[in-house]
Amino acid sequence: MNRSESLTQPAFNHPATAEEFDAAFDRLQSAIYTALKTYSNVHRGSGHFSQASTALYEEARSTVARYFGIDRKKQTIIFCSPAAASEICSHTQTCTYQFISSKDFGLAVGVTALVMNRKVIKKSIPALSGGGTTRLIATDWILWADAPDRFEAGTPPVINIIAFAKALQLTQEAGKDLFLNAGNKSDSPSIEDIYSNRDDEELLNALRHSLVGKDMQVPTMKGNLPFVNLDNSASTPTFEPIWETYKNSLIVAKEKSQRTAAKTRETILRFLGADEAVYDLMFATNTTEAINIAASNLGLETVDGTEPVVLSTLLEHSSNDLPWRLIPACKQLHLSVDDLGFFDLEELERLLKEYNELQQHGNQSIRMVAVSAASNVMGTCNDIQRVTELAHQYGAKVLVDAAQVVAHRKVNLSNWNADFLAFSAHKIYAPFGSGALVYKKGSLHFDDEKLTKLQTSGEENTAGIAALKKALQLLEKIGMDRIEREEKALTIKLLEGLSAIDGVNVYGISDIHSETFKDKLGVIGFEVKGGSPKGTARMLALRGGIGVRYGCHCAHIIVKKQLKITPPLEKVQKLVLQGFPKIQLQGMVRASLGLENTEEEVNHFLQALKEIAEKSKEDTKVGKKEAEEEVKRFVEESTKRVFDS
Repeated sequence: MNRSESLTQPAFNHPATAEEFDAAFDRLQSAIYTALKTYSNVHRGSGHFSQASTALYEEARSTVARYFGIDRKKQTIIFCSPAAASEICSHTQTCTYQFISSKDFGLAVGVTALVMNRKVIKKSIPALSGGGTTRLIATDWILWADAPDRFEAGTPPVINIIAFAKALQLTQEAGKDLFLNAGNKSDSPSIEDIYSNRDDEELLNALRHSLVGKDMQVPTMKGNLPFVNLDNSASTPTFEPIWETYKNSLIVAKEKSQRTAAKTRETILRFLGADEAVYDLMFATNTTEAINIAASNLGLETVDGTEPVVLSTLLEHSSNDLPWRLIPACKQLHLSVDDLGFFDLEELERLLKEYNELQQHGNQSIRMVAVSAASNVMGTCNDIQRVTELAHQYGAKVLVDAAQVVAHRKVNLSNWNADFLAFSAHKIYAPFGSGALVYKKGSLHFDDEKLTKLQTSGEENTAGIAALKKALQLLEKIGMDRIEREEKALTIKLLEGLSAIDGVNVYGISDIHSETFKDKLGVIGFEVKGGSPKGTARMLALRGGIGVRYGCHCAHIIVKKQLKITPPLEKVQKLVLQGFPKIQLQGMVRASLGLENTEEEVNHFLQALKEIAEKSKEDTKVGKKEAEEEVKRFVEESTKRVFDS
């Protein structure tokens, strides 16, 4: 059996005084805010902010290792939720593991640092899977990533992890009890603040001006320029009122934590149009963890004489694909998708009828249809209500991956009538490690102990939950219809501009006059002919200070379909990655819009891309190599400002 040990903590000289606590708490908030000013998703982005966040995230890992004197050649540090830590350890080969939790230090951010032997977990299959846990997948095989990535499913709670590591650093000066006896540091602001007491247009403009990091200038080949974030599909930045709510909930008493979770639950259900008499929810770290919980739940269902089948689609993010593959004795099917990103509803009905009515596949029965409401690669929104109608007609349940749609379009879960829905706060302007699995009451089959563990784990992140509530309240106040109109106008401008640049090819829906355009979000995959996706993304950063993303976007199957990668070529890619694991597959470039983006930023992006496509060498103050060195210094200085203060 596995054996757990709490990490041995360094000795300290004296308990903290009130003055030391106040000073340390101010330094903690300052460090977190500094990290937020350059926040983006980690590891797979090309922009300055993604590089800075990646460096900060890995420095947080190094800080934990130094704090406990861990030999990183022999041991690896995995950041996860309390529930995920339990799952990882129970599914790993016999070993001794160590852990430390943010709760141990009085922070309400829901982070656990798990220390495990590298050799022991080298070939272990993760208990939770999804985005970031693999190097490449096909419909019938998986090439897992190395540790710790293999065990950190989905977008990590980067800011919470940085907060946790910074708190450890501060306790070395003032004692391990520094933040433990503070109670409520202060109360979270009410929705009735200066931002909420405005009409929708005024509020939207005010929020854009309150973007955390709006004043950041980044080095480019044209000198310092304001950073432009076009990577909202990966993760969103945040705004001052949401940050204020988060920081005021970092240290809270148990009673307030419970009230925050209850009030946020009400806000989420209302925002999603979910009838409280029908639906409930549990909090999770992200969409990935939420879907893993749903997959585990399906594994507990028993239907006499039948073998479970899960029907997903070729469009899915790996977080709505891989978890279903890990269910023991469960078959998975993938629904076809056309070149625009729409899955085949006729095929869906045919398969449901074959398996569940005509029983043409023996005792196999489709029990779950797992689909995304919007594609993170194509920006295509499918007809979820029709999917649910068909699934229920043939006795199957439906899970909706709503990660890409909740921040951009109005959702009415009661109309959809889906059985499960998962989403992440970090894609809704609250990048603080929260999200939820919404489910129909009576749908969960966990025993009381497991259910309590899952609920408690998600609710440990009070700060993230409070921030999510604030974000949803602000979006409600602006109005999702208005947000959709604003983003639609920018999407039209972006697609029109791309069509006017010679050598640029857009994947998926590109005709703004087509009937399908109404089902298109501001997510655009493209390529510049003659250039690599990595090179294009890199030059957008160096020439324009623009953050986009390139690669397979954790949606390998649909990206390979768009790129016309055949099954034989897939196998060649697999062999290449097995022999040369550091090679990055090219994929495609993706630009994705959010609430903070403006017409001026879209124009700036189009101009930079035009110069790249034309291989323009004009109007540059410094060369590419010099600019890369300046970006490297920018990233290093960003890290120092957080951890060396």
